[in-house]
Amino acid sequence: MANQDALPQPMTQLCEQVNPRILLEMRRVRPFAETTRVQESFVAALEKRALIWLAARTPTWMGPDHLTALGLAAQICAGACYALAAWNRSWLLGAIAFLALNWLGDSLDGTLARVRQQLRPRYGFYVDHMVDTFGALALMGGLALSRYMHPWIAMSLLVGFLVMSIQSYLAIYALGEFRLSFWNFGPTELRILLVVGNLALFWKPLVHLFGKQFRLFDIGGAIGALGMVLMILFFTLQNTLRLYREERIV
Repeated sequence: MANQDALPQPMTQLCEQVNPRILLEMRRVRPFAETTRVQESFVAALEKRALIWLAARTPTWMGPDHLTALGLAAQICAGACYALAAWNRSWLLGAIAFLALNWLGDSLDGTLARVRQQLRPRYGFYVDHMVDTFGALALMGGLALSRYMHPWIAMSLLVGFLVMSIQSYLAIYALGEFRLSFWNFGPTELRILLVVGNLALFWKPLVHLFGKQFRLFDIGGAIGALGMVLMILFFTLQNTLRLYREERIV
């Protein structure tokens, strides 16, 4: 029987045996996987030009981390405004202002890092997506408490967002593809729809459909949840077929 000790060993095990510090250093400086960014939203081109213009005029004391914190704080405040709108719908205007600040912080932080050549790919990727998760929880929680949307619809939107996020993260690892938009819709388009919806609530919070009365945000939320389900199914099937073809067993 062959001596198992003679079998080739992975580089990580060899480094750990020779000098554990080498392995720690390799893990610390390992490069972030190369990915292809897919951004095909309706406003992507205009938004990119606006962000580059803003990045060039951002004060030097303000860095990407400041903008990330601003985006998270603004989204939490937007959720709080929705919750407070249950007693006074004027808070819907506050939600619009905070959604605008959320766009600024969430969209400009990465552009600023690229313009200033201050990229930290692994750090930025991890922090940005955890911030998005906490922000979505705050926003959907606020909508659930607002009385303008049924809590179950708000929770279905949150679950849909989290499942789409999981699908996106898996595609990054398995396909090397970072999709920032789905069917020409991205975060900016969703913010725009929320702003329009907030303004519409002042005019007509209730709508009639099929002879029955519904809350405007219930209709919009149900359509959004259905759209997310279709997107999840479509891209899951598309990516599965792509991986099957690329790793076909012959």
